[in-house]
Amino acid sequence: MDEIIQGIAIYALPVILAITMHEAAHGYMAKKFGDLTAFNAGRISLNPARHIDLVGTILVPMTLFILSKLTIGAGFLFGWAKPVPVNFANLRHPKRDMLWVAAAGPGANLLMAFFWALMIKLALLMPEISYAKPLALMGIAGIEINVILMVLNLLPLPPLDGGRMAVSLLPHRLAYQFSRIEPYGFMILLLLLFSGALGALIGPVILWVKIFIVSFFELYI
Repeated sequence: MDEIIQGIAIYALPVILAITMHEAAHGYMAKKFGDLTAFNAGRISLNPARHIDLVGTILVPMTLFILSKLTIGAGFLFGWAKPVPVNFANLRHPKRDMLWVAAAGPGANLLMAFFWALMIKLALLMPEISYAKPLALMGIAGIEINVILMVLNLLPLPPLDGGRMAVSLLPHRLAYQFSRIEPYGFMILLLLLFSGALGALIGPVILWVKIFIVSFFELYI
């Protein structure tokens, strides 16, 4: 039980920031390209309280984490925040600008993974400080959750960000046909998750990105 409580304490901040900053980035980019829907709703904010979804941001990640500890498995930690409202019709060039609005979320997760890598580097440079080890562990958690969210959301499956990016890049007729998958996207994602196919698809990519970050920042723990 102590291990679970300590784990939750380490993962809580990285998970909340990863999920909420992802959504805030969508809103910021939408505003940049002409849609003020998220701005008018107060969703372009670095305050996590504006984005937290009780189920997706707290209960689901916490449950998956506890189950992974109880079953002594690696688990698959993920979650979601309240979706930032975006009216793509308000964008100056809806089909083209959709690419940048969708890419902003995974891009924010990549930047946050770099931020947590720097926190680990800082902890390694000051090992005698009492909070160095907790900071390093939190940094490891931050890299883990942000890389997972980035790679997961880049899957070309509407309504994930990768799906919207694909719709933006495909010719109009193909984009329309592809976008019709969206109502079934979450069901497809759950099927992939519980069948083990999702881990097989994105697991190697997640590992490669983490290896790249560790090598780039020379993190040897």
